Amino acid sequence: MTSYPVFVLKRFGQFLLVVFLGISATFFITHMTPIDPVEESIGAIQQMGQSDPRAVDLMRQSLRELYGLEGSVWQQYLHFWGRLATGDLGPSLSAFPTPVSTIIARALPWTIGLMTVSVIITFILGNMIGALAGYYRKSMVLKAVSLVFIAMQPIPYYILAFVLIILFGYLWPILPINGGYEMNTDLRLSFSLVLDILRHSILPALSLILVGTGSWLIGMRALVSNIITEDYVVFAELGGVPKRKILRSYIARNAMVPQFTGLAMSLGAVFNGTVITEIVFGYPGIGNLLISAVHAGDYSLVLGLSALSIVGVAAAVFIIDILGPLIDPRIKVE
Repeated sequence: MTSYPVFVLKRFGQFLLVVFLGISATFFITHMTPIDPVEESIGAIQQMGQSDPRAVDLMRQSLRELYGLEGSVWQQYLHFWGRLATGDLGPSLSAFPTPVSTIIARALPWTIGLMTVSVIITFILGNMIGALAGYYRKSMVLKAVSLVFIAMQPIPYYILAFVLIILFGYLWPILPINGGYEMNTDLRLSFSLVLDILRHSILPALSLILVGTGSWLIGMRALVSNIITEDYVVFAELGGVPKRKILRSYIARNAMVPQFTGLAMSLGAVFNGTVITEIVFGYPGIGNLLISAVHAGDYSLVLGLSALSIVGVAAAVFIIDILGPLIDPRIKVE
């Protein structure tokens, strides 16, 4: 374990590189779009009756400075990193003059809540069913349950989301299908508000859980199928150790370590699925905000959302990665 600090430093260097390359790519891609946010703003102002050429030119210069669009692309790029380092993402074009950071702060808790709950339930449910199905291989009930989740695993998030909307929004209208809470709801913290938010989150979370559980189930079942042939498991069974204890203490604990590594690798895909699901259900999170920013040509907001997403996913992967050797001593860090 003496080389563990070196291992952490290397992983931290990889984390910084991923963040740098991801945000840089997003910057240049957004600046390749044909939409000019300054001209969009000027056009909107002129439609309201402002047509004085000198006032328009002065406003154009002020807006270019405000959005960090002065100079060449490389100068804008350096200026962007300078502002990003101080947490200044600039104002939003579509909600001018509200800062981008303020808009993101409103949407971020929704996405974090939806993604966190979905990942936890999916991870626990998939691994639990997979462990049982791998150990009790003759159980018809576990075979049937596994088949259902495995059949749903390749279905795109948005397809299953539309199916849930049709089922529970129209054929059997018992759950809300749009938004994060009812319109005209008093947003002061109360039991009724929490209950309303939970009801609106059921379908988005359910679509993520149903699609995501299958992959964890398949992986865990395969791991358990290999572990049950190990000598220590065979000897435990011959020694009369109860099957529940063998499954819990001998098999599941060893099989969970690779699954934690897989969790780090899957976070990017889970985040993408969460974004798509939010768009389908009109959920007030990062996904819905991102698609609105793209349609409005608000690339200040697009850059802010992309930077936050890249840092968040990369940080989660980094944390899980460095915890791996601490969880499983068999992992070598040399």
